[in-house]
Amino acid sequence: AHRKPLPAEEQKALLARLTAVEGLERFLHRAYLGQKRFSIEGLDVMVPMLDRILADAGNAGTRDVVIGMAHRGRLNVLSHVVGVSYEGILAEFEAGRGETGALVPKGGLDDVKYHLGADGDYVTPAGETLHVTVSPNPSHLEAVNPVVEGRARAQQTDRSAPEVVVDPDRTLPVLIHGDAGFAAQGVVAETFNLARLAGYTTGGTVHIIANNQVGFTTSPGEARSTTYSSDLAKGFDVPIIHVNADDPEACLAAARLAMMYRQRFHADVVIDVVGYRRYGHNEGDEPAYSQPLMAADIAEHPSVREIYQRVLVDAGVLTDDEAEAAAREMARDLAKRQAAVRKRHSEPQLDRGEEAIPSEAAPDPQTTVTLDELRAVNAGLYAWPDGFTVHPKLAKQLEKRRDLLQDEDAALDWAQAEGLAFGTLLRAGVPIRLTGQDTVRGTFSQRHQALVDARTGQVHTPIRHLDGARAGFELHNSPLSEYAAMGFEYGYAVTAPEALVLWEAQYGDFANGAEIIIDQFIIAGLAKWRQTSRLTLLLPHGYEGSGPEHSSARLERFLALGAEGNIRVVYPTTPAQYFHLLRRQALHGDLRPLVVMTPKSLLRLPAASSPVSELADGGFRPVLDDAGFGTDERAAAVRHVILCSGKIYYDLLAAPERGERDDVAIVRVERLYPFPTDELGAVLSRYGSTQRVSWVQEEPRNMGARKFVLPKIRHLVPFRIPLGDISRPERSRPAEGYPAAHATEQARIVREALTS
Repeated sequence: AHRKPLPAEEQKALLARLTAVEGLERFLHRAYLGQKRFSIEGLDVMVPMLDRILADAGNAGTRDVVIGMAHRGRLNVLSHVVGVSYEGILAEFEAGRGETGALVPKGGLDDVKYHLGADGDYVTPAGETLHVTVSPNPSHLEAVNPVVEGRARAQQTDRSAPEVVVDPDRTLPVLIHGDAGFAAQGVVAETFNLARLAGYTTGGTVHIIANNQVGFTTSPGEARSTTYSSDLAKGFDVPIIHVNADDPEACLAAARLAMMYRQRFHADVVIDVVGYRRYGHNEGDEPAYSQPLMAADIAEHPSVREIYQRVLVDAGVLTDDEAEAAAREMARDLAKRQAAVRKRHSEPQLDRGEEAIPSEAAPDPQTTVTLDELRAVNAGLYAWPDGFTVHPKLAKQLEKRRDLLQDEDAALDWAQAEGLAFGTLLRAGVPIRLTGQDTVRGTFSQRHQALVDARTGQVHTPIRHLDGARAGFELHNSPLSEYAAMGFEYGYAVTAPEALVLWEAQYGDFANGAEIIIDQFIIAGLAKWRQTSRLTLLLPHGYEGSGPEHSSARLERFLALGAEGNIRVVYPTTPAQYFHLLRRQALHGDLRPLVVMTPKSLLRLPAASSPVSELADGGFRPVLDDAGFGTDERAAAVRHVILCSGKIYYDLLAAPERGERDDVAIVRVERLYPFPTDELGAVLSRYGSTQRVSWVQEEPRNMGARKFVLPKIRHLVPFRIPLGDISRPERSRPAEGYPAAHATEQARIVREALTS
């Protein structure tokens, strides 16, 4: 059924499509010799294959297609599938000529042309209109894979009711891989592993391997330990179709078969399109240096258009003159368009949008909630059906939380404040998606958003049955993955800006495994692609003697990467601050990713609790002053101001030396980026008699916030007043390996801070 002989008119249309694909590449090669474009030549047939896939998707009722692909052939796909104009493509090349007065695209995007994404409408032969998105991606070639899956899942999900509904037929994800990247990049396997998981499935992805049989200069024998580049997919029981890129009708049959499989089984399928690369890796490289025999063969090899033209001419479908006339007309048309673009060089043809970094101009939202509302939400969070058996140990904890809010001065812990934030947002119509490693229970057995019947194993999630909830709550344990899992959530959050999407690491340093997603997407996506989101990273951070691997979420990295208002980095010290922070992130008019250093030992520390009244009053405060020096008279007695963030505050507060000093104020900086200059300046101005200001942290001097904050504090402190810092010495690892060594060092920091 998939290998149907093409009627003559469809054969002519296929040849015309190949002529357009090749014509664009050959024109660019002549007109912009030496400029990088990552030509599709040798794999030209990918565009007709996408035509076939989109046509079949439209027939199946699909409304959106999300494509992720690396550089090879990207410009051709943007033009011929997404609908970016030839003028838009040519304007990018004109901007790259480097000549005085050359065309420079205006607007905010700031990335090379073969990384950019685009959106457009594609009309199928049957008249169905599909919205097609090519997701932007960096040179980490396969990094876009989980991002595309997250984008597709967000489009497939109806979040308007407490129980979300996922329709896999609404959106089709398509991933185009390189043969070297598919075999070697671990994120490919991580993404395949998500495919059948309830929290991540997208109902089947069509994977196309753009197999040009070489990776930059690396031959297959050096690039993989398997016979075929596609062999990785065998481990996931994914069918693989191998097809010759020089046989366009066979390639269309492969595309049709892949879509038949996807529509029947809603599962992934791989097409290995075996072709070649006509030029060097980036058109400026000489392929004969490293693959001389292959390069010589390719130089003599006719293009797929030429091969297919000969087939049709021999079959009497058309004449050589007709085919060559079409190719010449394509070249003439592009030349005219280029001349028009150059003539209008003062008015760029490609407007890339508004400024990349819009200012955070929206006012802070109202994050307080009435006591009555909090009590109503709390009652629902800790309720379960009659006959449902909660584990006896856990039941006591939950029942205590359920009864706690009757007293407005009762102290809430972090997990209860978090649950109240989530519940009130759902009642306000804000969808929430919370995923991560052991997140349902919580790494530290603190959250318990889903309850498991101790006798039957049945699962009940109280927050999904909350009275008055007007939005969906997705809650999933992730696989033991950071790279693909965080990439998925980034893609989801970008596509669902109305939702609060949170990813939680088991321990904060596990986010290291997703560093590419952090650096290339979360941090730089706004400047490069004008792409931002509410994505929130919850990263447990703090020194409790657990060793180098479970202490630091690498706060210093996020602070070093904060620029142009691209992200928000916070280190809250109370449940009330966390409550208001989550609600602020969900309701704020300006979207920015949020990085939260979340607690471990503080989850149950009595001193690190908040009265219910603080949730019903105030809001998130970037700086917390020392409450012990609230009056001007008390503030005048201060001789030493300690500035700190996070858990070290409670170590300072509980130290014996603290009780011996009535002239030391401890001020907490809760938001580190953007740095709260005005708020901190106002607090420091209260302590006019201070003789010393110190930044105190538990991290080593070359880590934590020290390097970032000291230059920002210096101009807030009169130069006659010393500004110092107290921390662990510079280290190559975040923390000590032995608890006793940790305790000794922690005590030293606290002692020096309070006695020096």
